[in-house]
Amino acid sequence: MSSYDWSRFCKRINIKASVQDIYDAWATQAMLEKWFLRTAEFTKPDNTLRTRYEHIEVGDRYRWLWHGYDDKSAETGKIIEANGRDLIRFSFAGSCNVSVAIKMDVGDDLVVELWQENIPGDEDSKVNLHMGCTKGWTFYLTNLKSILEGGIDLRNKNISLKNVVNA
Repeated sequence: MSSYDWSRFCKRINIKASVQDIYDAWATQAMLEKWFLRTAEFTKPDNTLRTRYEHIEVGDRYRWLWHGYDDKSAETGKIIEANGRDLIRFSFAGSCNVSVAIKMDVGDDLVVELWQENIPGDEDSKVNLHMGCTKGWTFYLTNLKSILEGGIDLRNKNISLKNVVNA
């Protein structure tokens, strides 16, 4: 009997959109703020900010803020890979890395595949970085699908409303 691997997880969702539209949703401040974040700032290696519609690049640093959370809940990290087509990888939640790949699956369906890896093995990380992030990414991937296929944003934007699945 094999044991469960708490060090990583994968979430997949099919999305009826073009590869470019899906990639742009992950690679620009303006699009990330439509489905995922309240604020998505990217700083180039020369310490200048990227414009809202400029694609991220390897070496950029980010600062992210979510709807439903105050500014103390900022996430910071670095872009590790961004190929301009179908793959983005970034540091996340301390020691973790997140990879997002856009793949052709059965038939003509495009699938967004998200891996979160390098999750530490302590109990706090199992709860917060594995179970908690699994829940969070499941919702945000669903919201990405909703935005790209129908334009409906499912996020909770009320900072006073707590313990809901959409924040």
